[in-house]
Amino acid sequence: MSDDQDKDSKTEDPTGKKLQDAVTKGNVAISPEVAIFMSTLAFYMYLVFFMPKNSAHLAEVLKNLLEHPEQWRIETSSDLVSVCGYLLLQSAYFMLPAAVLFMSFGMIGSVGQHMPSFVLERIRPQWNRISPASGFKRLFSLNGLVQFGKSLIKVVAAGILMYLTLRSEYFKLLDSLFSDPQTIFPILMRIIKKMVIVVLSCAFLVAAADIFWTRHQWFSNLKMTKQEVKDEMKQSQGDPVVKARQRSIARDRARRRMISSVPRATLVITNPTHYAIALRYVASESEAPIVVAKGQDLVALRIREIAQENGIPIFEDPPLARSMFAQVSVDSVIPSVFYKAVAELIHRIYAARRQNKRMR
Repeated sequence: MSDDQDKDSKTEDPTGKKLQDAVTKGNVAISPEVAIFMSTLAFYMYLVFFMPKNSAHLAEVLKNLLEHPEQWRIETSSDLVSVCGYLLLQSAYFMLPAAVLFMSFGMIGSVGQHMPSFVLERIRPQWNRISPASGFKRLFSLNGLVQFGKSLIKVVAAGILMYLTLRSEYFKLLDSLFSDPQTIFPILMRIIKKMVIVVLSCAFLVAAADIFWTRHQWFSNLKMTKQEVKDEMKQSQGDPVVKARQRSIARDRARRRMISSVPRATLVITNPTHYAIALRYVASESEAPIVVAKGQDLVALRIREIAQENGIPIFEDPPLARSMFAQVSVDSVIPSVFYKAVAELIHRIYAARRQNKRMR
């Protein structure tokens, strides 16, 4: 009951990390029906392109051996070894193309589904692999029933198609038993080819359907609960609460650093209370004024207070303050569009300073 509830709660698609972890552990969607189809295809290729020539060659070797036994003297054990070695070599020549085709097509079927990789997790001893209870569950699970259904469908479909295909060959095969023996082999080859084509067609259809089923089952087994998705996000990106706290601390530090730069400002432009922008202009430092601090509401009031404490001129220009607050960032030079307005304010500051010097 708990397993059913756990499966019902897994409603979220697996994340990229979950899929990658599964592949790393060797849990990939591999359809065994593809291997069967590729093996059948390899056998058909051997039957069509290699079997006739190799069979004729092997028949010629055996015929020569039986018709001319005098060329093979078997008087000692070494002679017997020579004869057996010769027969084994000819048999290997007969079977070598089949072995190469089976290996090649098997590798193509495996690589086509997933690139091979060495995974220690797959060979690590696990109790559930040899546990009778786990084996019973796998045997009578949904996947086990699907595998049984596929096998049953393959046998029934192949049998029906085989019967429909070969029933016309029955009388031809009987006739060949009373005719020239040399005609039996071509008839058998034709029948075998038809049988292999039927099996190959069935294997292809089953493999195509099994690929989709295997991938669907694999994807469904990797589904996650909402809590698992949240936990993975916390692991990969960090706890949102902690990250929000870190961002808040970073903003506070940046604000304190900005406020500490206000005493270095040349002038402050205000809204008068909602916005405040502190500018510094020293001809030897930069060609244009630099924004050393800016703020809104409480921060703007704090900038005004520090400016008043340090005797920094404050100018109330709401349109200019709003525009600069929206377009200029801290520690950057003001855009050229503000040059004229700011230059007039700086000119007023320098004029006031010259006048104060004259009065002294």
